[in-house]
Amino acid sequence: MVNIINRMRRLKTLLDIRLGPGAAILPPDVKRIHLSFAYKLNDGHFGARKVWRQYLPRLKYHNPAVSMTVDRSEDNTGPATLSIFFVTTTNTSSASAISSQASTSSTTASKATSDHTPFERVESIDMKHKHEEEILEQVMQITKAVKVDPSPDEELEMRQLEDQRTRSQRDAETTRLYNEKVGREKALLEQARTVVG
Repeated sequence: MVNIINRMRRLKTLLDIRLGPGAAILPPDVKRIHLSFAYKLNDGHFGARKVWRQYLPRLKYHNPAVSMTVDRSEDNTGPATLSIFFVTTTNTSSASAISSQASTSSTTASKATSDHTPFERVESIDMKHKHEEEILEQVMQITKAVKVDPSPDEELEMRQLEDQRTRSQRDAETTRLYNEKVGREKALLEQARTVVG
């Protein structure tokens, strides 16, 4: 059985999903976010991939009703766009229909799936050759999202987790140096045995 301390430490890494860059509450008029970018990072698709891997899970955690889709293509020369779809909040029937849809991922070259209801307004961000922080800042400005700040308990947990990470790195370095020393001693003993023998 795995050590209980190790298990708790791994569970605390779930703080990374709840907090950090991208942890924001979107306004109710944002109904869908769609990312479209290439598989490979070449030709400026690096920021889009980091947004998808790091920031989109946090946004989805805090906004489960917002449909978030990803469309990845083989064409590196194509655009890397993030589209934000807005709907008026008075239309409750379309809002409930959209919120019931699960997030999907696609590898086709199509722009958007056809089962979505019409949207009032679409804002697009060109993510090509942009860093993930710049893309996130544009998303926050366009949507007027409210950043989720950690509570004092969560800040304490994050500090403890960071302290544990630095201790782990220090311990790993100490162990590596010790193993190198033992390896050198064994090599010297083997060399001495071959000379004497």
